[in-house]
Amino acid sequence: MLRQMISERLKADAKNLTENDIKRVMEKADNIKQTFESKGPLGRFLRDAKLMMALLRDYRNGTYREIPWYALSAVAAALLYVLSPLDFIPDVIPILGYTDDALMMSVCLLLVEHELDDYQSRTTGKPA
Repeated sequence: MLRQMISERLKADAKNLTENDIKRVMEKADNIKQTFESKGPLGRFLRDAKLMMALLRDYRNGTYREIPWYALSAVAAALLYVLSPLDFIPDVIPILGYTDDALMMSVCLLLVEHELDDYQSRTTGKPA
């Protein structure tokens, strides 16, 4: 049930995403990285979060545009959700508070895995 709610939230947020939201994610890049580094269960997503941030940065500065808008917006929406204090399960609740954040990242990665792999292989020359 929580997974379905998270999936619906991600899709809704992604539909409403604007260029300004991408800018906001980039301005909060350090906070997002710190969030993943400091929250135990989210630590496993640190590599993916860094890749997502690099993708958004490259999209914003125009060096990488070979990504569908739905994928770009899903990435930005997921990162904004993790940063937001308004979660389905508040982060102040020990252990459980990060469950929805981890689930949001998982759902996002399922939706955009192929696009992230393409981005990584095109920009680094290495397969994901």
